[in-house]
Amino acid sequence: MNRPSTNHPSMMRSLLVAVTAALFAAGCAGTNASKQSVVDTGKTTKSNEPQSISNRAKLLFEDALSAYEAQKKGGAIDYPSLERKFKTALDADNGLAEAQYNLGVLAERQGKASEAVAHYQAALKTKPTLRQAAENLAVMAQNAGDVPGAVNLYQGILKMYPDDANSRARLAEIYRQTGDHDKAMEFSRAALMREPQSVTAYKVMMRSYLERKQLAMAKLVALRALKIDQNDPELHHTIGLILMQEEKKDEARLEFKRAVEVRADYVPSHVMLAQLALEVENYPGAEEHLRRVLQADSKNAPAHLNLGVALKGQGQYDKAMQEYDEAEKLDPNLAAIYFNRAVLLHRNKGAPDRAVELYKKYIALSGSEVGLNAEHPIFGLLREAESIVQAQRDAVLAEEQAKKLEELQKQQQELMKAEEAKQGGAVTPAGGAPAQQPAAVQPASGVQPGAPAQKPADNAAQSANPPQADPAEPSDDIF
Repeated sequence: MNRPSTNHPSMMRSLLVAVTAALFAAGCAGTNASKQSVVDTGKTTKSNEPQSISNRAKLLFEDALSAYEAQKKGGAIDYPSLERKFKTALDADNGLAEAQYNLGVLAERQGKASEAVAHYQAALKTKPTLRQAAENLAVMAQNAGDVPGAVNLYQGILKMYPDDANSRARLAEIYRQTGDHDKAMEFSRAALMREPQSVTAYKVMMRSYLERKQLAMAKLVALRALKIDQNDPELHHTIGLILMQEEKKDEARLEFKRAVEVRADYVPSHVMLAQLALEVENYPGAEEHLRRVLQADSKNAPAHLNLGVALKGQGQYDKAMQEYDEAEKLDPNLAAIYFNRAVLLHRNKGAPDRAVELYKKYIALSGSEVGLNAEHPIFGLLREAESIVQAQRDAVLAEEQAKKLEELQKQQQELMKAEEAKQGGAVTPAGGAPAQQPAAVQPASGVQPGAPAQKPADNAAQSANPPQADPAEPSDDIF
């Protein structure tokens, strides 16, 4: 059976149908609210709040801050050393709430959420007016999906600081996430009235416009925000998403690249760059971005799946299968896993029977045949794999029948040989019929065939009448 080459561009593009949706969804996932950074004592003290921190603690705290700034400029943060420095300052004066807060920031950046919460709560207990600690607790609750808890914390901040712009902007983001765009815009504008440079408020507005397909307004807001902070990766990423919807993929790619240039670990833009690379069959490029995604989140099932697609595109079939297996462990309900594994088994591993099972599993997980577009490549691939399986079964059946016929012929030949042996080894002529037995030599006159010859009286008589051949034995002559 003739099969199309797996390297044909149209075929390779069709294989991406099952994976780009999951990949795009990962790239468009809601962005987490941003958190406060490390602070110094001056940034967190109200003008009417007296300071009673010891001079030694202040000096140690300033030394820790200087170390942090130097490491940040160098591009490498030594978390253990910074933690020791801030802990030393806190030990010198346990009333130094800012040191407690900064320990929370360092813990959170290392993924130690429970430790971070404990530090923030301790900082607020020492200094209830430490707004950054309350904001970070609210952001953590918001990002963890605890919307009521986050709202309570933000409202508590607004009671203490009625003109706080950040809390209004973050409440606006919560309204946007829950689909209340009117409230989201209201709180965003209120935040901008109090703080015209609030990038957080601009981000809420641009996301809201983008979700409502108001692309021109979304782009306008994003460009305004970029004038405030050109090094915010989310702004470049959002502009890239807008350009994608405008079918300007080359321009979108540049924006996603700018996002990872300003922050190398910005996962959403790596996801989008991987998608764009897969679409043009730039498999090495896709692999590079997907590995960056997995560095940040090794449990990302769609990333493992798409890395498998990229490896398959480079002819690394066994490695591709390993990535599909890993994706299935993480999310066995991700239908695209079974589609792509089936294609590999069908087209590259010579196992169409296993591929048929996986194609059917993909269809079932996708809502059956009714839930799929009639032009989906799965149907053509399934028919092709089934026809190969049927052809293989027919070939096996024909081979079995040929073997049985050969065995039967062999048995017949053995029976004929056995029959010949019973007949005394009679020669079979060329025609196939057995040769007729020659007539026996007739005995001398007076002796009847089959009767015993009489004993001669003497030697003379014996010479005159020589003994005749036994008529029961065949003659040696051939007629």
